[in-house]
Amino acid sequence: MKKIVIIFLSMLPVIVLSQTDETFGGISDECTTITMGKKATDDGSVRTSHTDDSHRTRSNIFITPAKTHPSNATVTMYRRLWCDTTKMKSYRNDSIGVIPQVSHTYAYINSAYPCLNEKQLGIGESTIGGRRELASENGLIDCQRLCTLMLERCSTARQAIATAGELLKEYGWIDAGECLTISDKNEVWHLEVYGAGKGNKGAVWAAQRVPDEHIAVNANASTIKTIDTSNHDYFMYSDNIFSLALDSGWWSPSEPFVFCYVYAPDSRALLAARRREWRVFDLLAPSLKLDPNMENYPFSIKPDTLVSLEKMMSIFKDYYEGTEYDMRKNITVRGDSNRMIISPLANPFMTVDELKLHKVNGGWHAYGERAIAVRFTMYATVIQSRSWLPDEIGGLVWLALDNVASSVYVPIYCSVTDLPNSYKTCGRKTGFSREAAWWAFNRLGSLTSKRWGNMRYDLEAVWTPFQKELITNQKNIEQQALELYNAKKPAKSIEFLTKYTNEQANKAVKMAWDLGDAIWTKYDGFW
Repeated sequence: MKKIVIIFLSMLPVIVLSQTDETFGGISDECTTITMGKKATDDGSVRTSHTDDSHRTRSNIFITPAKTHPSNATVTMYRRLWCDTTKMKSYRNDSIGVIPQVSHTYAYINSAYPCLNEKQLGIGESTIGGRRELASENGLIDCQRLCTLMLERCSTARQAIATAGELLKEYGWIDAGECLTISDKNEVWHLEVYGAGKGNKGAVWAAQRVPDEHIAVNANASTIKTIDTSNHDYFMYSDNIFSLALDSGWWSPSEPFVFCYVYAPDSRALLAARRREWRVFDLLAPSLKLDPNMENYPFSIKPDTLVSLEKMMSIFKDYYEGTEYDMRKNITVRGDSNRMIISPLANPFMTVDELKLHKVNGGWHAYGERAIAVRFTMYATVIQSRSWLPDEIGGLVWLALDNVASSVYVPIYCSVTDLPNSYKTCGRKTGFSREAAWWAFNRLGSLTSKRWGNMRYDLEAVWTPFQKELITNQKNIEQQALELYNAKKPAKSIEFLTKYTNEQANKAVKMAWDLGDAIWTKYDGFW
């Protein structure tokens, strides 16, 4: 395993370029996804997850129903570009063409990156950039559209990867390098995909399965390394994976073929990515005593103990508290510099200017560090898929809005037919609104980021028991739904789960507004 020898200044050109490229870029340290095989979790569920760490993406979430399409139907493809003309910076989607639609599409939960369908197929996402030479204008499919197409058309992770490969070969990839973490009722895979290069149509990609006993993480860096071409149970890849590298001069047959260094070498240099990989592994397998400054970690590891939902959710709230990388350390207070203290004013969610002003340990994007929990998260998911339950009950996404550290996860079952109006209302383009659920959590996160050392306890007093209640109630709720299902009343089971999902989602939003009001009142300028 190699250790870090790259200084921060050498990373600046990569970061700046990725921030300014509207077509193929995307900030190079957005989004974290953690995956778990069914023998690594305490309940036997297969899990994937996602933090959408970009305040440009849409905030609303809704259900797209299953549909039957005529034989000549098509589906529109879009190019996603920055849009700065709305009240808040966002994206616009420009139509760039169509592809044929299939005769039947599955229902799915339609978040900014669609995340779970009615067959318990789940998807997480993390941008990994890749060589800029791989970017191509000759494509129709971007990351969000690929997520949609897989969820509409597929019921297993392997089918989704194969379908993605076929679609990308025919219609082409038009996005930055992406890692999609794809789970079903039995297994979970990481799919890393890049463009086929300037002037080319297609894509180059590889997928690796996470062993059932293992957990894995992607934090904006390619993690697929050696590919065992003889092991089809754990590896899938495009037919151009070796020829493109050879023709481009990125690899010689006399050298080992290491996928991440062939197609995304710069991503392994990102401290913000590697540190998160270490943190997830260290939290779940401290016995490995992994070096936090390594350049490479295993693709996946076996956790020391089976991982609960509560533990997994807590990881997404993490900002290195209790480690030397805690972003609240070394804060300047009352003119004294470099004091190794944690003050009530210190918080891990400061703006760039605040970080510089207070000389906080580590920093945000351009300072080479970031935690798992960040203030610019749009929403986060933890997805469960379970083979022993009917699809209607077995698949669900736990959804948290805004910064996970100041939010709470609510359950949304894959069979629900509708969501509350506040979740379907997008508050990004129109600005602050009491009608949009996201604003309740964003206001709360913005408030608490100013006095995290004090306000975190107000958050914990409300969210910790509510989160525990939701997790504890899960078994009872699902048993009631299963009894209805087994009584030959699947529609009643779906109606029951829809009602429960909506009640808890509405309850969480009200609690977020009330908690924000209480904090605003309590911290009115006095200590």
